[in-house]
Amino acid sequence: MNGVKILWVDDEIDLLKPHLLFLQGKGYEVETCNNGYDAIDLVASRPFDLIILDEMMPGLTGLETLPRIKELRPTTPVIMVTKSEEENIMDKAVGSKIADYLIKPVNPNQVLLSIKKNVHSHQLVTEQSTADYRSEFGRIASSFTEARNFADWVNIYKKLVGWEVELTESDDASIREILAFQRNEANNEFAKFIRAHYLDWFTDRDDQTPVLSHNLMRSKIFPVVDNHRKTTLLLIDNFRYDQWRVIHPVLHNLFEVDREDFYCSILPTATQYARNAIFAGLTPMAIDKLMPDLWLNDNEEGGKNQHEEEFLRRQIQSLGKGYKLSFDKIIKSDSGKKLLDNMDRVYNADFSVIVYNFLDILSHARTETQIIRDLAEDEAAFRSLTRSWFEHSDIYQMMKLLAERGHTVIVTSDHGTIRVDHPVKVQGDRETSTNLRYKTGRNLGFNAKEVFAITKPEQAHLPKSNLTSTYIFAYNRDFFVYPTNTNQFVRYYNNTFQHGGISMEEMIVPFIVLSPK
Repeated sequence: MNGVKILWVDDEIDLLKPHLLFLQGKGYEVETCNNGYDAIDLVASRPFDLIILDEMMPGLTGLETLPRIKELRPTTPVIMVTKSEEENIMDKAVGSKIADYLIKPVNPNQVLLSIKKNVHSHQLVTEQSTADYRSEFGRIASSFTEARNFADWVNIYKKLVGWEVELTESDDASIREILAFQRNEANNEFAKFIRAHYLDWFTDRDDQTPVLSHNLMRSKIFPVVDNHRKTTLLLIDNFRYDQWRVIHPVLHNLFEVDREDFYCSILPTATQYARNAIFAGLTPMAIDKLMPDLWLNDNEEGGKNQHEEEFLRRQIQSLGKGYKLSFDKIIKSDSGKKLLDNMDRVYNADFSVIVYNFLDILSHARTETQIIRDLAEDEAAFRSLTRSWFEHSDIYQMMKLLAERGHTVIVTSDHGTIRVDHPVKVQGDRETSTNLRYKTGRNLGFNAKEVFAITKPEQAHLPKSNLTSTYIFAYNRDFFVYPTNTNQFVRYYNNTFQHGGISMEEMIVPFIVLSPK
């Protein structure tokens, strides 16, 4: 803590010598003056880490000195010291953006505590967080082998995301490396878990089987709609739990969190499969069989998500729900503005659905645009970019309006996304799908140890484009490349955010229920 420079301004500074010696003994450099005019000159001449300012001084009072100091050094924290506890004095001081205030007579420990809070809080918090994570590292590691079901993996994922968000600002690069290593190990073990259990979830369901995409409406969403007068579902493509953690504080004054839950995205964790399954309430194979004119396989030309509203209306009708429904899909920014101008149909519906594609667009833009890559170079930067987008987005404005109208809001996604950095070679023909995290086709060449291969797609309730179709899925941070032009392909896609495969980020999807305050 040595090297911290403090300016203490008080017309009775000579009486404060014991306080000054106490702080100097703690390693602080303390400079003093006894009036506001000298304080302004000192602040103009050199920077201080913190200023302690007496409010009741002759000549120029503390409240008169404060704005002039703030004009010169707007980010320097100022602690106001006052003899008065009058409310108007406190209001003026707080309104002038003081960092803290103390009531005379002050004791040295009060001053020290305030200094630590305003100068060292970041350092102290990150040091404590680092120590806490180090102590929990072993318990988290042992939980990987003890995890028996999807709920156990949800708890592991929540812990790791919690630490990742908390340690984002840590100056200790080594602890972030340890956390990244542990998260990588967790994803490797999660992949083994999925490989061992995923197919059983379609045939041997029990109370430990997770809710999958095609059961989401029946199991989690419709019960909320049935119990609330007005409900709006915001389905944000590519939305992950860590992104929820950073936008939650933005919503704090609008909504209470009624429920923070999760469900499991089906494979492939891609919009074509997962989102269609959500709205149809059917697996992709069932959609293909029952509504072949509304399903396109990967190798067929055309939009793969053109019938979501129709799927949802059919599901609502099949379950005998009498909801008045509104459905909007926002792909371009002007679509959001149009909806903001026409919110009456959302207000008037019993159940309104807004599909928002921005994060998917952002992920693809990051792949294709260098400036977006630079802005979102890793998960922490991507979270920061997500929060910045959200605070200035149409969807945030919509949520403000929905809170005012008393709507219950559900926030979820169809799947998440993961940053990839490890190429895995596969072979395929012209009919092979193009996704980097999964492939489907009839002539796939691959190393069975490197992928999750489903040679009988019907076991995973997936459609077949031909009799010998196979699906393969990438694990953790892998992405598929072909033997030809491998280096060029790797340079282009390495360190980009992708989806379609097996990872906690893609498969463990947040499901948040918010009630308006």
